Amino acid sequence: MRLGDRAFVLERRPTLPGLYGLVTAGVAILLALALASLLFLPGEADPASAYRIVFTYAFTNPYGLVATIHRAIYLLLCTFAFLVPLRAGLWNIGLPGQVYAGALAAFGVPFLLRAHAATAPSLAPGLVVVLMVLAATAAGAGCAGLAGVLRARFQVNEILVTMMLNSALFWLVADFIKEGGALMSATAEGESFVLPPFLQPPTAFGIPFTALIALLAAFGLDVLFARTALGFRIRAFGWSPPAARYAGIDPVRLPLLVFVVGGAFAGLAGYHYFGAVPGLYKIPSNYGYYGDLSFYGIICALIARGTALGAVPVALLFAGLSLGGRFAQGALHLPFGVDYAMLGLLMMTFVVSHVLYDFRLGERLAPRPPVPEVSAERP
Repeated sequence: MRLGDRAFVLERRPTLPGLYGLVTAGVAILLALALASLLFLPGEADPASAYRIVFTYAFTNPYGLVATIHRAIYLLLCTFAFLVPLRAGLWNIGLPGQVYAGALAAFGVPFLLRAHAATAPSLAPGLVVVLMVLAATAAGAGCAGLAGVLRARFQVNEILVTMMLNSALFWLVADFIKEGGALMSATAEGESFVLPPFLQPPTAFGIPFTALIALLAAFGLDVLFARTALGFRIRAFGWSPPAARYAGIDPVRLPLLVFVVGGAFAGLAGYHYFGAVPGLYKIPSNYGYYGDLSFYGIICALIARGTALGAVPVALLFAGLSLGGRFAQGALHLPFGVDYAMLGLLMMTFVVSHVLYDFRLGERLAPRPPVPEVSAERP
C-alpha cells in the first residue's frame, strides 16, 4: 500500500521469544470470548454468567470434565493425523473418512469373531480389544495410504483424493449400519450393535487408555521431528521437495510414510470415540457429526504451529468450548449453533494472532516514478 512517498508492506518479523507467542495467543482467546459474548445477549443471563456456565460445565463439572477429556483425545488424535503429513508439506483432508474406516474395522473384528453377542468370545476379551485397536489403525492407515500412493506415484492432488474418500467412506458406514447392514443393531435403529461389556475397555476415572496413547504420541512426535534423522527428512521434504530429492530423500516412500502414519492416528480416533468412550460403545446414527468434528484437528494443528505438545492445550480448549457452549445453549435457551460460532470466532482471532506474530507492517520510501525525458529538439 502506498501513501504519498511512503510504501507500507508486510514483512516477516525476526525470531521472537516464545513468551510473545503465548501473549498473542492469550490476547486472541480473550478477544474471541469478548466477541462471542454478543451471542449470549438473547439468553437469560449476562455474558459473565453465561461464560461461568460454559467453563464450569466443561472443566469443573465431573461429567462435563470427563466428556471434555474424551473429546480432547479425539481432537488430538485427529490433529496428529493432519500434522504428520503437514510437516512434509502435504495436506491430509481425509480425517472423517479415515475415522469412519477405523470405526468400521474396529467393529468388524468382534463381528467376524462372533464376539459382538452377549456371550463371551472364543478369544480372550483383552486380545479382541487389542485386535480392534490394530484393525482401526490399519484401516485408517490404508485409507490414507491410498492418497499417499496416488500423490507420490502419479502426482494426484492429495486434497481431492482425501475429500472424495470422505464421501465414499461416509456412505460405506451407512451401508454397514443401516437397512440390514452387517453391523446393524438388533433393534434396527440405524446404528451399529453395542459392544458387550467384556469388550468395553477399562477406564481410569472414566478415561480410556487412548488418553495415554495420545499424550505419549504428542511427546514422541515432537522428539521425532526435532531430534531424529527421519524427522529432518520429513521437514526437508516439506521445505523443498526438489531439494530433498537432490539430497537423496525418496520422493515416493516419504509421502506414503507420512500419510500412513497420519491415517493410523485418524483410525485410532475412530476406535476411541465409538469403541472406548463410556456411554457410547457403538457407531451412532449421527456418526457424520463426529466426522465433521475431526476437521477441528486441522485447526488445532495450524494454531499449534505444527507442534504436537502445543496442540494438547488447544485441543482441550476447543473440546471444552464446544461442549460447554452446547450445554449453555440449552440452559439459557439460546439459538442453535452457539458452540460452532464460539469456535469460529476463536479460529479467526487465532489466525489474526498468527499474522501479527509472523509479520509486521514495514514502512519504506516508495520509488519515485521515472520522469519522462523531453526532447530539446524542435519539430
